[in-house]
Amino acid sequence: MYDIRKFFQLTPLLILLAACAETQLAVHTVKEMSPPPASGKGNYKVGNPYQVAGTWYYPKEDFSYDETGIASWYGPGFHGKSTANGETYDQYAMTAAHKTLPLPSAVRVTNLGNGRAVTLRVNDRGPFSKNRIIDVSRKAAQLLGFEGKGTARVRVEILPAESRRLAAIAQGKEAETASAPAVPRETVVAEVLTDSSNTSGSTSTIPVTFQAARLPSSVTSADGQAVVQLPVRPTDIFVQVGAFSQLHNAMRVGARLNSIGASRITEVKVGSARMYRVRLGPVATVEDADRLLATLGANGYHDAQIIVE
Repeated sequence: MYDIRKFFQLTPLLILLAACAETQLAVHTVKEMSPPPASGKGNYKVGNPYQVAGTWYYPKEDFSYDETGIASWYGPGFHGKSTANGETYDQYAMTAAHKTLPLPSAVRVTNLGNGRAVTLRVNDRGPFSKNRIIDVSRKAAQLLGFEGKGTARVRVEILPAESRRLAAIAQGKEAETASAPAVPRETVVAEVLTDSSNTSGSTSTIPVTFQAARLPSSVTSADGQAVVQLPVRPTDIFVQVGAFSQLHNAMRVGARLNSIGASRITEVKVGSARMYRVRLGPVATVEDADRLLATLGANGYHDAQIIVE
């Protein structure tokens, strides 16, 4: 028979342990929510080829980089940890992770769904998924308008002059870039930018200031982060299975895909050569594209990738 007196003897101890656990949880939560200490200047890094989950990545300097695809964002789980080039990751800073671009480098990321564009400093590696082309910080996702949704159709363009300047600074060559002209700024007026990614039904806005005069389409957030509003055009999501120099090879692959979905073959010029792309789609959502990519991978098409056009 259970001795009820033991229960009352143990109760204060159980309450004390619960209080300690709650205190530890609160401390941990505060650490996660607090911005990390300011980090020193990161190292300049291109890096050697590396492999993650069976996929090889080949970092290089590519000042012509311009790609469309799907962006995601990363935040709390990495906040305060080291980035690939030795900085401290701050989810409230305007940074991003890329698989192959030099660290650091500067890119313009445009949300093709709402036309918002921001300039980010790439200082980390990732995202290690064929489904995504860039991971932006939480702050960048907020300003681009997709924090709530989690992903967005984007265009990522490297900014050559800014990237070279960042590289020079990271390598201790600040003096060589000191004479570079500053970015012109204009008079600003207060305005509010609505977060179109919010799907919870509640109102969410981001305070910004519109650049007047020379750049009427540019805006600046309350903390000084630049956001540019560009015209929006319709885009489609495809899953590209491959690109072939011979039409008959493309047609053969297209025929094999009939059991998965309707394929299309398009001809494009790459330099002086003709290439034939085999694609499935368009598909309606990023989630549909993810599922289709997983199906293709299970059927041996490991080089398939998501394309936004």
